[in-house]
Amino acid sequence: MEKTISKPKKDPLIHIAKKDTITTGKLIGIKAIALLLAFIISSIILGISEGCDPFTFLISLINGSFGTSLSFWILLKDLAILLGLGLALLPAFKMKFWNVGADGQALIAALAAYTVLYFGHDSMGNFALVILSLLAAIVAGIVWAVIPAIFKAFWNTNETLFTLMMNYIAIQIVAIFINKYATGGSNTLPYISEGSLGMIYNYLTIVIIIALLTAAVSIYIKHTKHGFELSLVGDSFNTAKYAGINVKKVIIRTLILSGAICGLIGFILTNGLNHVVNTNTLGGKGFTAIIIVWLANFNPYFMILTSFMVVFLQRGSAELLMEIGVTNDSITSIITSIFIFFIIGCTFFSRYNLIFRRNEEGKIDNKFLAFCEKIAIPVSKFFTVIYVNVTNFFKKIINKISKKEKFEIIDLKKNKGESDTSSNSTEEKVLEVKETETDKAIDTKVNEESNNETLEQVETTNKEDE
Repeated sequence: MEKTISKPKKDPLIHIAKKDTITTGKLIGIKAIALLLAFIISSIILGISEGCDPFTFLISLINGSFGTSLSFWILLKDLAILLGLGLALLPAFKMKFWNVGADGQALIAALAAYTVLYFGHDSMGNFALVILSLLAAIVAGIVWAVIPAIFKAFWNTNETLFTLMMNYIAIQIVAIFINKYATGGSNTLPYISEGSLGMIYNYLTIVIIIALLTAAVSIYIKHTKHGFELSLVGDSFNTAKYAGINVKKVIIRTLILSGAICGLIGFILTNGLNHVVNTNTLGGKGFTAIIIVWLANFNPYFMILTSFMVVFLQRGSAELLMEIGVTNDSITSIITSIFIFFIIGCTFFSRYNLIFRRNEEGKIDNKFLAFCEKIAIPVSKFFTVIYVNVTNFFKKIINKISKKEKFEIIDLKKNKGESDTSSNSTEEKVLEVKETETDKAIDTKVNEESNNETLEQVETTNKEDE
C-alpha cells in the first residue's frame, strides 16, 4: 500500500475581518473616493452612449437642482415625498419586518382621499373635504399595512412576499376605478380642485410636514417605550418574549404606524400635489425608499442626506437628458444605480478589512493582487497627505479669524481710551504685546500639532499597508 502524503492546507487568499473603529477622516475619504469613482464611471458610460463630456454632466447635475428657484423647490418636494415614504418603512425595518409595500399602502391611501373628493366636492366645504380625505387616507393606509402584519403575527407568513403582492392588488383596484370613472379615454381619474391642502410659498407646506414627521419618528424610535420594544423585537423574538413583551401586539402596532404615515403621504399626493390618481402616482418611490433607509443605516436624520443624494442625481440626470436631447430616460436609473452601488461598497469598506494571505517575504501571495497593492499604497498615502493638508489649511483660517476678532476688540478698547490718561494707553500697548505673543505661541503650537498629525497619519498608513 502506497502512503498518500497530504499537503498542508493553505489559508484562504482573502478573508474579511470587522473593523473595531474607523477615524472620521478615513470615513470621509472612503466616501469621497466612492463618489469620485461613481462620477468617473457614469461619465464614461455617458460619453460612450450619448457622447456627453464630464463637464456637461457635472453642470447638468447642479442645474437640475439649483439652476432656478423652481428647480430647487421641486428638489425639496421630491425629497420630502421620498423621505416620508422612508420614514413609513423605518419602524418596521427596525423591527426586522421587511415591509416592501409602501407603494401599495400610499397608493390605496391616495385613492381613498380621492374618493372623498370625488363624491363630496359638490356637497361639502374645503375644510371638511381636507379633514375627511386625511382620515380616509390614513385609515386606508393602516388597513393595507395591518393585513400582512396580522398574518405575520399569528401565522408567521413571509411579510416580504405578502406586502409585495399587496402592491399589485392596490394597482389593480386603482385600474378598476379608472376604467369606471375616467373620462375621455384617459388613464387618470378626473382632476378635482376642491379639497386642496394649500401650498405656502410653493411646496413649503409639504417640507414643514415632513420635517415635523422626521423629528417625531426619531423621538418615537429613540426615546419612547414603544420604540425600545420594537427594537428589542427586531433583535430577538425570544428575548422580547422573555422580557414580557407581547410580540404580536408590537408587530401590529408598528405596522399601524407605518400604514398611517403612508396614508399621510397618499393624502399629500392627492390633496396637496396632483389632485388626480393613476396607477403610476407613486412611480416606484416606495422601492427607492427602501434603499434610502438602508443607506442611512436606519437613522432618520441621515435619511435626509441619502434622500437628497438620490433626488439630486435623478433631477440632474433628467436635466442632462433635456440638454443633450435624449428621450430615453433609462439612463437616469443607470446613473443613480451606479452612485448607490459605489456608496454601498464604501459602506462595506468602512466597516470591514480585507486581509490577504502573504508569503514569507511579506508580499501578497498572488501576483495580480501584489501588483495592485504596489499601486494602492502610494495612492492611499497621497489622499492621506491631501486630507491632512486640507484640515490644516482650515485650521489656520479659523485661527486667523480668531486673531482678527481679538484685534477688533483691542481697537475698540483704544477708541474708548483716547480720552483717558497716558498710563491707560501704555497699559493697552502692553496688552497688545501680550496678545501678539500669545497669538505667535498659538500659531507655533498649531503648526507643531499639524505636523505631528501628518507624521502620525502617514505612520499609521504605513503600518496598515504592512
